[in-house]
Amino acid sequence: MALSLGQIAEHLGLPLKGDPEQLISNIAPFDKAGAQEISFLTNAKYKPLLATSKAGALILPKNYSDAFSGNTLISEDPYVSYAQLAQLLDTTPDCAYGIHPSAIIDDNASIGSNVSVGANAVIESGVVLGDGVQIGAGCFIGRNASIGAETKLWANCSVYHEVEIGQQCLVQSNTVIGADGFGYANKQGQWLKIPQLGTVIIGDKVEIGASVSIDRGALDNTEIASNVLIDNQVHIGHNVTIGSGTAIAGTTGIAGSTKIGCYCIIGGGVGINGHIEICDKVTITAFSMVIKSISEPGVYSSGMPTQANRHWRKSMARLSQIDEMHKRIVSLERKHNAKAD
Repeated sequence: MALSLGQIAEHLGLPLKGDPEQLISNIAPFDKAGAQEISFLTNAKYKPLLATSKAGALILPKNYSDAFSGNTLISEDPYVSYAQLAQLLDTTPDCAYGIHPSAIIDDNASIGSNVSVGANAVIESGVVLGDGVQIGAGCFIGRNASIGAETKLWANCSVYHEVEIGQQCLVQSNTVIGADGFGYANKQGQWLKIPQLGTVIIGDKVEIGASVSIDRGALDNTEIASNVLIDNQVHIGHNVTIGSGTAIAGTTGIAGSTKIGCYCIIGGGVGINGHIEICDKVTITAFSMVIKSISEPGVYSSGMPTQANRHWRKSMARLSQIDEMHKRIVSLERKHNAKAD
């Protein structure tokens, strides 16, 4: 797929300095872009390299544009413009094409127009698939589940009974939505399973990565609002609620009945305790452990950053002595105060 710079400028709504007939066939890294490729620059440390760039065109902020003699698209936010251009040049195939002969679709399922269902997928009774839905090969959609218009599920996803997924969502392969939450009662050493009677409700334009697990609610529902991003291998426990605009990076675990606000950013590998609340506009850095509610917006961190092993060993040795050191300090303070009296 090749587009002229004039077409790209019109699509992005950006002013063009240069040749509108220049063809662009690909987006490439800044340092590797060639004559028919386009790139972008936002990091000031690379500005001196603009004079040597061989790119067919660059997307640049206005204050960088004079440093590059080639074709330039001028943007207030080159990274956002790059994202929009990547969507325009995207060559990702559909999840499925038409209804595959091996797909099993119950007669009581409601299938919208232009729906595609891949090989060996199973659509059970009472399922509602909106217009333009794509269900990849090997997916399972359980009884009475509903999936909104133009939502896409890649191969081997499982959507359990009565789960509701909104419009224009994207779910990557091997994700499971609506499995039982981790609910058990202990009777004299024997675990009694608590049936999980709620479901999962997901809003519109939610993107869910590969191998994510979102548990159904125990009594109430697990709810994920619109415009939420969930990275690969995240686990969301039963009855969790997540506000709109929140983004969660890979391998994070969120225990049951936690409430996360809107526009939060949660780094990779974060562990979040159950039955707590995190307010809007909170950023939690990677590998943090959140054990109590957060009521003020801001950036929160925990854990120990990596360091040379010899320094870490000394730090751990000293950490194990903190209790004894505390006792000695208290004793010295008492002696000092006694002398002062």
